[in-house]
Amino acid sequence: MPKLKAISLFAGVGGIDFGFEATGEVETVWANEFDKNAAITFRANHTCELSTEDIHAVDKNKLPSADIVLSGFPCQAFSVAGYRKGFEDERGDLFFETLKVINAAKPSVVFLENVKNLVGHDNGNTFRVICEALEDKGYHIQYQVLNGKDHGNIPQNRERIYIVGFKDIRAHENFRFPEKIELTTKLRDVIEFGNPHVEEKFFYSADKQAFYDLLERDIISQDTVYQWRRQYVRENKSGVSPTLTANMGTGGHNVPLIRTDDGRIRKLTPKECFNIQGFPKDFILPELAPSHLYKQAGNSVVVPVITRIAQNIVRAIQLAETSKIQVIHHGEHLKSMSKEFPTTIKMEESAS
Repeated sequence: MPKLKAISLFAGVGGIDFGFEATGEVETVWANEFDKNAAITFRANHTCELSTEDIHAVDKNKLPSADIVLSGFPCQAFSVAGYRKGFEDERGDLFFETLKVINAAKPSVVFLENVKNLVGHDNGNTFRVICEALEDKGYHIQYQVLNGKDHGNIPQNRERIYIVGFKDIRAHENFRFPEKIELTTKLRDVIEFGNPHVEEKFFYSADKQAFYDLLERDIISQDTVYQWRRQYVRENKSGVSPTLTANMGTGGHNVPLIRTDDGRIRKLTPKECFNIQGFPKDFILPELAPSHLYKQAGNSVVVPVITRIAQNIVRAIQLAETSKIQVIHHGEHLKSMSKEFPTTIKMEESAS
């Protein structure tokens, strides 16, 4: 089977693309990302054509043909951080821009990713509109909330909803979301507690932070990741990182904190944040301000979760194609036999 071609919307730095391309069966042929800094990072790591136009201005009729449309449409309109405005928020219409692309490209598969809160927004009405809109376009829908630590073997508590739609009912019936797997990746596998080359700007100290005495008192373990909550230290006792968020790039002290092997306290580096999202080890961070890189990491996805879903999507398509071939071959076999044994074949066809 030739590689499936994908169009990627709201691509960010290409986390969803990494996940699908890791299957070896999918390639992104066109992507769109309006944020100029995210586009720089995307181009440093991907070779497909990238449009930086506002999605509203993109001529949907000039897009390349595609088998899959990927869309991590912005979640602010559906999250607590976006005040739960849903479709009343001007960003809520970005789903409908995704729908216009789907309508133009007519892919056989659609894949959407969003925040967990999408399911319950407005008593479920927002989510219902999304599902009904896709079903009206002929897609058979499945959706599930998956956690990075449970489904991606990544030490981060990150729940997201994933929506998968197939035009082919056979593929839809063959598809299942991945099951939970054991978390074997440790914090030390993704965080460099002993790296002596981390820049000084990532470290906290008494002369830089007035609340450093509280950090020194409460950040004591290397088996956990901490957060400064304006007046107190929060310990994430589950042994995983808290959910990384886009506001890590907005200043303040939003980046999670650790105690290093030499007893110092620092925030995670941008590279470590991308590690906690499961990005490839050779992922390239361009020369951008840390604030931009933190925002990009927080806005992205847990790549191994995407990969596991993508593998199941590819498998479902392949099984559907195999069943089609078997039906065709069976029909051709019946036709050839009917010439030699017409009575027998007619009885078999009528019985079936």
